[in-house]
Amino acid sequence: MASKIMTLAVCAAVSSALVGCSTIRNKLPGNKTANPTKTAKQVQASPQLGVNSFLWRASLETLNFMPLAEVDPFGGVIITDWYASAEAPGERFKSNVYILDTQLRADALKVSVFKQLNRGGAWSDAPVDADTARQIENAILTRARELYIASN
Repeated sequence: MASKIMTLAVCAAVSSALVGCSTIRNKLPGNKTANPTKTAKQVQASPQLGVNSFLWRASLETLNFMPLAEVDPFGGVIITDWYASAEAPGERFKSNVYILDTQLRADALKVSVFKQLNRGGAWSDAPVDADTARQIENAILTRARELYIASN
């Protein structure tokens, strides 16, 4: 439990730091704050991340009710642990989020959702409505756009 709390704290700190990261912000299309006068030494010192910081933060915020099992802010992977709500303790869900690009685009995000049902004390896989992952992706994209607009 302590390691999950520590992981969540590190993710929050990293995602907060990424919001102000000019390296990522300058790569976004239509950004007018890029500084073309940076020297080569300054550019090399900037961290090069493989994911979009707005998608990263939006993903963490959207899935904040689920416990995190694994996070990789540089690879763009968020894997949650199983989550069961109090209203339906006989079913649980798990999500994987992959951020695939540095641009804020719909095809830069992939969400997978898994479901299990408790039958006779044993958890077994169950089908998930195909629209569920799409709805989560849309919620993340909407929040990422809001974060992007608020940053300008």
